[in-house]
Amino acid sequence: MKLAEFDYTLSPDLIAQQPLKKRDAARLLVVDRKNQKFYHDTFADLDKYLPPKSLMVVNDSKVIPARLFGKKEETGGAVEIFLLKQLDDKYSYKALLKPLKKFKLNQKIFLTGSKVYAQVTDIPNRVVRFNTKDVDSILETYGRMPLPPYIKRSDTASDRADYQTVYAKKRGSVAAPTAGLHFTEGLLGKLKKAGHAIEEVTLHVNYATFKTVTAPDIREHEMHTEDYEVSQRTAGKLRKAQAEGKKIVAVGTTSCRVLETLAQKLSFVPSKVNSGKQSEILTTSTAVVKKKSIKVKGETDIFIYPGYDFQMTDCLITNFHFPKSTLLMLVYAFGGKDLMRRAYQEAIEKKYRFFSYGDGMLIK
Repeated sequence: MKLAEFDYTLSPDLIAQQPLKKRDAARLLVVDRKNQKFYHDTFADLDKYLPPKSLMVVNDSKVIPARLFGKKEETGGAVEIFLLKQLDDKYSYKALLKPLKKFKLNQKIFLTGSKVYAQVTDIPNRVVRFNTKDVDSILETYGRMPLPPYIKRSDTASDRADYQTVYAKKRGSVAAPTAGLHFTEGLLGKLKKAGHAIEEVTLHVNYATFKTVTAPDIREHEMHTEDYEVSQRTAGKLRKAQAEGKKIVAVGTTSCRVLETLAQKLSFVPSKVNSGKQSEILTTSTAVVKKKSIKVKGETDIFIYPGYDFQMTDCLITNFHFPKSTLLMLVYAFGGKDLMRRAYQEAIEKKYRFFSYGDGMLIK
């Protein structure tokens, strides 16, 4: 399956650089798979297009201010540390480092305006260790929000709230689950009043989501793992919804990936994920079975692309994704390559706003 199949041309002026003042005022492109049709509306009217009394699944991961700036102790050279994942000792993180080639083992990097420092304890694996365990408070004081590189501006104080869903709870992501950015407390209340249930799962977004695909054949792409968790209660609600024939709506590709990972645990069947150079996605997960419920917590490197057999996701709410990205591949898998190519062309012609702070799409 060729990487070139997932490319498209986008004018830079369609890439949203700022969020809308009102989240649910974003435009909504509805993709009707059954009838092969498109509808245009606003996100605030999402409930008009959802299956009756559906179960919506949102990702409650919270974005951390993962970008830190500092100087090397010996030379005073400028350094950027982009935190990816906290390690078990709570002092250390896997990170992206700039400029990587000029670091020395155990070299200290003092954060700008602070006595706090990080040491590079593992250069090949890009691990830094802070001299304090209270890294969260350090990030709140000195960290910058990790806006993606296609947003051509520095982050501001308002991004701390704007680049966060209203239901974000569990710290750990270094990029927002952007489909959820369109929801307001009012819209969530409206959906519940209309009979839709809302359940939370957690997937901490890290390098796996935004790593560039470079392999000419996408099946050669290797996904990084991401931590996820589904509570016993939520797993039970999902199983009950399926048994009752209710539709499950994934809010975002991250929620979809959790659902599809969970599906393989709930059914206890061999993985149906596409073959390729990837590890078995559930080997690091742990599951505890109790009655008819299951709690799952672990890591997933599930890579979903056309040909995948979706087991739990009936509808998908998503944003417009970057060309040649694993997110776009998932969307093509769910909506069908031909229909989704048409949908993206429709969005471009209608001048929808693209990417993280852009407009939304419902694939039903």
